[in-house]
Amino acid sequence: MAGLTELPMAPAPGDEAVAESEGSRRYRVEGMDCAACAQTVQKRVAELDGVQSVQVSFGSASLAIQGDIPDGVVLAAVSRAGYRAYPADHPREGKAGFWRRDARTLSTLVSVPLLLVGVVASLLGAPVVLAESLYLLSMIVGGWPIARAAAGAVAVRKLDMNVLMALAAVGAVAIGEYAEGAWVLVLFAIGTTLESFALDRTRRAVESLMELAPSEARLFVDGHERTVPAALVAQGDLLVVRPGERFAVDGRVVEGTSGVDQSAITGESVPVDVGPGDEVFGGSLAVAGSLTIEASRPAAESTLSRIAAMVEDAQASRAPAERFIDRFAAIYTPLVFVTALALAVLPPLAFGGDPDTWGYRALALLIVACPCSLVISVPVAVVSAIGGAARDGVLIASGQALEDLGRVNVIALDKTGTLTFGSPELEQVTLLDRAHSEDEALALTAAVETRSEHPLAAAIVRAARERELTIPTASGFRALPGRGAEANVGDRELWVGGPRLAGERLDALPAEVNRMHEAGQTALVLGTEDRPLAVFGVADQLRPEASGAIAGLHAAGIERTAILTGDSDSIARKVSASVGIDEWRAELLPEDKLQAIDSLAAGGEVVAMVGDGINDAPALAAAPVGVAMGAAGSDVALGAADVALMSDRLDRLPNAVSRARRALGIMRVNVVASLAVKFVLVLLAPFGLVTLVVAVAADMGMSLAVTLNALRLLRR
Repeated sequence: MAGLTELPMAPAPGDEAVAESEGSRRYRVEGMDCAACAQTVQKRVAELDGVQSVQVSFGSASLAIQGDIPDGVVLAAVSRAGYRAYPADHPREGKAGFWRRDARTLSTLVSVPLLLVGVVASLLGAPVVLAESLYLLSMIVGGWPIARAAAGAVAVRKLDMNVLMALAAVGAVAIGEYAEGAWVLVLFAIGTTLESFALDRTRRAVESLMELAPSEARLFVDGHERTVPAALVAQGDLLVVRPGERFAVDGRVVEGTSGVDQSAITGESVPVDVGPGDEVFGGSLAVAGSLTIEASRPAAESTLSRIAAMVEDAQASRAPAERFIDRFAAIYTPLVFVTALALAVLPPLAFGGDPDTWGYRALALLIVACPCSLVISVPVAVVSAIGGAARDGVLIASGQALEDLGRVNVIALDKTGTLTFGSPELEQVTLLDRAHSEDEALALTAAVETRSEHPLAAAIVRAARERELTIPTASGFRALPGRGAEANVGDRELWVGGPRLAGERLDALPAEVNRMHEAGQTALVLGTEDRPLAVFGVADQLRPEASGAIAGLHAAGIERTAILTGDSDSIARKVSASVGIDEWRAELLPEDKLQAIDSLAAGGEVVAMVGDGINDAPALAAAPVGVAMGAAGSDVALGAADVALMSDRLDRLPNAVSRARRALGIMRVNVVASLAVKFVLVLLAPFGLVTLVVAVAADMGMSLAVTLNALRLLRR
């Protein structure tokens, strides 16, 4: 199945989850065992009057609907389909997993001892009627949820696994194979229950995020504290958070300092220090020191809430490989069903074969027709990979984005803010006039630049303050756009600017300008009239993890890396050499970056563009995969990127690429293994070499195997 990752990437109509909007509601659905079950529910709900659109996802066990329809009507429609639903914001009943007391699990738990008692009764020579009664009772108890779901599927003309299993069990009883009929239903019930338990782990991975946000907050009003429900906190309210407590909402620190564990949001395991003016996220943990924060948005709009909603939407989306499998199953299942029917009818009629013998073989083939493991092999991998990535602070927008990321072999990176901190620092000072000391020249330059808003000017002023220099007062400040600035300091007219301004004011550029340029620094010249006083080398600082991240990308299978930057060629060359990037393209305007991405993809490569999500928005949108860094504080990045790194750490990207590649590998293994088992059983069943018990055990065993294989993607 190597072609899985080469399928057309355009989503089919209706494949994507219904987006949250006005009139949109979300529900959780219990009891769905495969994509066909989800389609049954979707058809049932779509028949309701007033439904504008509906999408049911097996992977995330969710139903999203748009339309003016009462909850009760929606829940009743799901119930008629054979399943149970409740609003997404409704708390779960009981514990998650195998021991959650839903009806299907309870029926399975009761049916197993009934079947075992029937087996013991048969072995001990009890009357046949007693053993058969026990078998029938176990079938009724364990099979009624299956029969109910089968009836719902038949009502919407769907041939899903519940229908096939119910027909197999009824057929077994019809030919007198009570024990095998009971084994079919009970084994199927056990398999689906265990499968639900395993899948529940992936679904709970997202729900556990929301459980981090406290339900109450300590409001600070008129000098007094009072506890209120978190849902009542409004923008601008002041909240008190003590050590060991979590933030109920996003906010800005107005008083206090503390270490804050933001791992739920950014994936960072090391707490960050925050103080007045710093932003904090709802769900984060204050580990030391009390804080007073001002709420920046209500709890329902917190970063944590948006992350959980985005991950759930992503898990509900359908990957290209999943759409391919669904199309395959839509042909495969009816074809084998017709073959099974022919196997039961034609040999007795045409050759005088024993009807019971051929009926039994047909029932075995009917069970083989159940595409359980095949249809869950891809969605369970998508759900696990996206959920696991979210726990590491990486948001993958959809199953489509996951597959695209797994196919990427070229990564282009913006420089400023991605490979560097985006905050230039003073690195070198060269004096050209010995009448001034280095500190005096820096103080004069800072005086001119104090009123400038340029990042390079900020670096000069910051350096002067870090040295605790006295910055003179400047007057007559005038910005020279694209060149520099000038002002009066004392009785002198001073100017500060780059090579362009220096070239206008001086007869010749100081040699130090070119030397700094070759070293990858931006040169700023301080001068008076036509005489230069000093040259300052300013450069953005590399992120310490940049080199390791690039090495990690190459280790993850990325063939080429490239810098796309608006900076000079010398700076781009220096950064590339410093971090191990293969190539660079410098002095690019935003539209030039779009052409560069097209050029990188010219040989059929799949390109990912990494940037800050705002300045690089056009390039991120144009690339097959757009990766935004530091997305936790950016609504733009969260909404636009295919992949969002919640923190500013680039070393999250190699892990995301590796996880996506592993997801594609697991999808292939799951699909190939499922098809291989089906192929063998389809060949053997017509020759009487497959019993009903072996058929259902092989099918459910394979379903559990592909589920457990995919759960490995949840690991950090």
